[in-house]
Amino acid sequence: MAASNAEMVSGLRAQGFATPRVAEAMLKVDRLLFMPERFRQYAYADYPVPIGFGQTISAPGVVAIMSSELDVQPGMSVLEVGTGSGYQAAILAELAGSRGKVFSIERIPEARGLAKDNLAKSGHAGIRLFVGDGSMGLPGEAPFDRIIVTAASPAVPPALVAQLKDGGKLVIPVGSAYSQELVLVEKRGGDVSERRLLPVVFVPLIGEHGFVGEKA
Repeated sequence: MAASNAEMVSGLRAQGFATPRVAEAMLKVDRLLFMPERFRQYAYADYPVPIGFGQTISAPGVVAIMSSELDVQPGMSVLEVGTGSGYQAAILAELAGSRGKVFSIERIPEARGLAKDNLAKSGHAGIRLFVGDGSMGLPGEAPFDRIIVTAASPAVPPALVAQLKDGGKLVIPVGSAYSQELVLVEKRGGDVSERRLLPVVFVPLIGEHGFVGEKA
């Protein structure tokens, strides 16, 4: 297990999980600030950790891969579905820069409150946080250059594809509640393509276009 945030990021770069820009962003966002007090000794370990409310903070390696595949550029408008601890949102904010906009939607109000506090501590208070059904996106703020979903869906939610700009990218875990594949969706000239990246395991996306019968 890495002894510091810098050592953790160095390991992710060595494994090819993070592009140089993503590594730079992760160096600026100390994962320790987003960890529950009782799990802080695992801040730089490459595995997910519970944060309460049935949610987790994703493993740094998965965060690095998803962020690298998303390819957020300065000035972009980015939507995150599943705020959780706020860690991924902070990295997105670093990648989008001062000219960019990051929106994050969370179905659990208490988790949204936790993320707000964490993001204030990390210096990322400018991220706009919402409570609601993430599978429906944020139509009032659309369209987005990039969308990232940090919960597993049985299929790519059509509402999110509709809110993606032409030339946009979406990264989402797709599969069952217990086993998924990370999928990169690209929208070009009205055509939508999907590319499967690697197997992953995420908590389920709950909502109208998430798992059936469970609403936010």
